[in-house]
Amino acid sequence: MLPALPPPRTLTETAETLAIALAGGVAFTFLDLPAGLVSGSVLAVAAAALLGRPVRLPLGLARVCYVVVGVLLGGVVTPETLRGVAAWPASIALLMLASLGMIVATTVYLRVVHRWDMFSALLGASPGAMGQVIALSTELGGNLRAIAIVQTVRVLLLVVGLPNGLALFGLVAPAVPLPRGPADFAVLGEMIVLLAVATVCAAAFQRFRFPGGLLFGAMAGSGILHGTGLVHAGLPWWLGGSSVITLGALVGSRFANTTPRMLVRDLGAALGSFAVSMAVATIFILIVAHLFAFPIANIVIAFSPGAQDTMMVLALALHLDPVYVGAHHLARFLFVTIAVAIAARRMARRKSAPYDAERRDGVDE
Repeated sequence: MLPALPPPRTLTETAETLAIALAGGVAFTFLDLPAGLVSGSVLAVAAAALLGRPVRLPLGLARVCYVVVGVLLGGVVTPETLRGVAAWPASIALLMLASLGMIVATTVYLRVVHRWDMFSALLGASPGAMGQVIALSTELGGNLRAIAIVQTVRVLLLVVGLPNGLALFGLVAPAVPLPRGPADFAVLGEMIVLLAVATVCAAAFQRFRFPGGLLFGAMAGSGILHGTGLVHAGLPWWLGGSSVITLGALVGSRFANTTPRMLVRDLGAALGSFAVSMAVATIFILIVAHLFAFPIANIVIAFSPGAQDTMMVLALALHLDPVYVGAHHLARFLFVTIAVAIAARRMARRKSAPYDAERRDGVDE
């Protein structure tokens, strides 16, 4: 039996969302803005959502695009890119300190300046791991709306601001990198093998609940094939561009059901917390740039407090080293996931302890 088609309304809203994302991506690219496809699509769909348009993107389509982007990222891998791995542990250790510093500084800022409760401030300060933050807020209590706005605005500012900031200092490559290898009918067999291996790896990573499994799994499969020289083919430019635009639409769609009034109410907290976290990140970016010979653009994207999938799409759009950036964001995701989860649950237990004591006293009486 064939699977049922989505309702016409879902198809219409999806088509409108993708059309808006395409218009934004093409416009930014036409204006020669760095990472125009991703930043333009994010901003266009976010604006449409804030204006009340019903933006929608099916999860299945997003998953396909994660695999495609992972294949493209893995296509950049060469034996040369892997030789610097020995120097990464020190850089990743500094990233851990940076993540801890961002959490502490931003939590204090939200607590002192905007009078957030400690639990909500912690979740709002988390640099990345947005899905876990929303889940914890829903399960344990917290200002869910404010947390979601602070986290989403941070991602929007990173996607739009980082490429242009890097370009201002002449630190970026061309916005839309060409595929690493040929991508035509002459290498159709290699492309099929590439997609098959990447899809199997993505499914395996997802099956074992690896963080960002679809993207990192596909990147691993593609990276092994390209890094060992078994495959030289790339993917067509239009497939990569379409996937980047679609994932940009996914990020922008996070503003769905957020009215301009709601956004304005928490905009000060969002902008202030972003400034604090980026100030901490900048300190560590300068330290790493002083100690190691990594390209500054790679360090900036690797240390920025954004969602790992979004930062990896930026790495692709800016033609950066996906292995370096990916390793750092994966390490940060694991560190933040564990640290925030432990701290949040301890706070929740402390908050419920007085209530439990009162209930026991009432029963005793």
